[in-house]
Amino acid sequence: MAAATAAASSEEAVKAAKVLMVGAGGIGCELMKTLALSGFSDIHIIDLDTIEVSNLNRQFLFRQSHVGQSKAKVARDAVLKFRPNINITPYHANVKDSHFNVDFFKQFNVVLNGLDNLDARRHVNRLCLAAEVPLVESGTTGFLGQVTVHVKGKTECYECQPKPVPKSYPVCTITSTPSKFVHCIVWAKDLLFAKLFGDKNQDNDLNVHSKDDTSSKTDVFERSLDEDLEQYAQRIYDHVFGYNIEVALDNKETWKNRRKPNPIYIRDALPEGAVQQNGRSQDNMNDEQDPSAMVSLGLRNSQEIWSLADNSRVFVEALKLFFEKREKEIGSLIFDKDDQLAVEFVTAAANIRASSFGIPLHSLFEAKGVAGNIVHAVATTNAIIAGLIVIEAIKVLKGDYQDYRMTYCLEHPARKMLLMPVEPFEPSKSCYVCSETPLVLEVNTKTTKLREVIEKVIKSKLGMNLPLIMVGTTLVFEDGEDLEGVEIANYALNLEKVLAELPAPVLNGTTLTVEDLHQELKCNINIKHRDEFNEEKEPDGMVLAGWSGPVDKQITSNGENRSVPSSSNTEDVDGTAEDISAKPGMKRKLNEILEAKENFDALENPSDVGSSSAQVVEDDDDDELVMFDEDPRQSKKKRLQ
Repeated sequence: MAAATAAASSEEAVKAAKVLMVGAGGIGCELMKTLALSGFSDIHIIDLDTIEVSNLNRQFLFRQSHVGQSKAKVARDAVLKFRPNINITPYHANVKDSHFNVDFFKQFNVVLNGLDNLDARRHVNRLCLAAEVPLVESGTTGFLGQVTVHVKGKTECYECQPKPVPKSYPVCTITSTPSKFVHCIVWAKDLLFAKLFGDKNQDNDLNVHSKDDTSSKTDVFERSLDEDLEQYAQRIYDHVFGYNIEVALDNKETWKNRRKPNPIYIRDALPEGAVQQNGRSQDNMNDEQDPSAMVSLGLRNSQEIWSLADNSRVFVEALKLFFEKREKEIGSLIFDKDDQLAVEFVTAAANIRASSFGIPLHSLFEAKGVAGNIVHAVATTNAIIAGLIVIEAIKVLKGDYQDYRMTYCLEHPARKMLLMPVEPFEPSKSCYVCSETPLVLEVNTKTTKLREVIEKVIKSKLGMNLPLIMVGTTLVFEDGEDLEGVEIANYALNLEKVLAELPAPVLNGTTLTVEDLHQELKCNINIKHRDEFNEEKEPDGMVLAGWSGPVDKQITSNGENRSVPSSSNTEDVDGTAEDISAKPGMKRKLNEILEAKENFDALENPSDVGSSSAQVVEDDDDDELVMFDEDPRQSKKKRLQ
């Protein structure tokens, strides 16, 4: 009888629920299907993306004919074909748009996230807190995944704990002393590709001075009007792989304890005859095909590791094809993992550089995974996680907060179990988002401008999109769409003033009140003046304490985040798989958890085909990122009582 009553209660809760989904990608497709088949009848879905070919292998609601269309709208139409009597409202929009405000969120009983980046996740978390609407978070990467529940006042919020991020590589490692293939990929993608085909005004750490001309006004990458394209390609090759390596070798100190690189010139990699033959198979391409160096050169297997000679031929051919077939795009190109010619160029350039530094070469398939930050998705994992989301959503709707679980999906069974349940934890008293704990900012108030604080701290670290900043009762800055011209001009002047010279001076002991009206988030920042900072350890020139900042943690996958100019969207890294063997409040005995540790060692270092020492980032299709949120090594938390 009790079981029947509970089932009826669940069914009633589901039927009456109004649900908001954010994200219609790999998890989102599975989730919408599961919601519809579970009896939910009022579903709203927000997604900014359009369907790409690479989505079709797992996002089963989409077909080839849907490529280029809105994910949210196509997903709705697909589900209505087998559940025509339910209501699904799609929004082809960014969840951070101003009309998706707190009042919008208040109409829902629960919000279900299937997002692919930290910034959007934090934004939704704050809106859910302000609207007092429960949030069910999720994420997958390969065979790994997790679902977490966040209810204001009952569990920790999404931002209560640090989100571990991958190790960053300094520019000098990328430009001078690479030791891993991923370093070569970053160099080829974010430095060389950007220099040749991207914004010419963008800062770039490549040496632009040739051996013959060291004038500061001369840029070796500039092509003269009468220069033959073949000669230009060979000149660039000799400069970046030959001359620049020789310049690096001049610094004897650098190579005392390192393997010295070998300069590579085109004449060494390709016999003269092979250079002249390069690209003669262009006739194999018709005008309707996208230009491809592989097609042009008759290379067919993307999983084959090319020789140095083949990589050199691809490098020269790809560079020529960009100028011959896509000249109008040069100057505005940004690397895209779905751009075949760009991937070919980056693969070849990375392999030639790797060869110079004694690093093993990789196939185009492997290099694309690293360059595109790809962690290959597993549809089954998405389906499992979607099912767990719905289970937790039903608990939320029934108010069964004692039964909430954060559930982790493992790659290898632990005592014949693939799912690891963990009881949620209570809100962190030190969380600046869901508590009123003030932050402390150490900064040189005499030299640091307000603009720097806004960009490096308030927007980048605290994730506020439209901040309002007050010093006491004085408003020193506001960002928004409804400002008048005079206000905009005044705030623009304040941006360029150092903190101590603002209309209301910011000095040691001053408290800033920072607010984002859209997110309805407000926090205080206590200012502590400090004269000097370590440029290497504190590159921002300021230190923020009291926030759950990123934990520096490296995992192995097919992606990279680094401290070099980036052309890809890698500024937000969501997190890594955590070691939960030390977590309190587990429903399993300690010895069982310890036996499962080997699974979490795998979680700490997930690998994929051709992976290098890199990291998972959000720049894949939709959900291929690790979102294991809590790190027990950062704080001991109480179990939800």
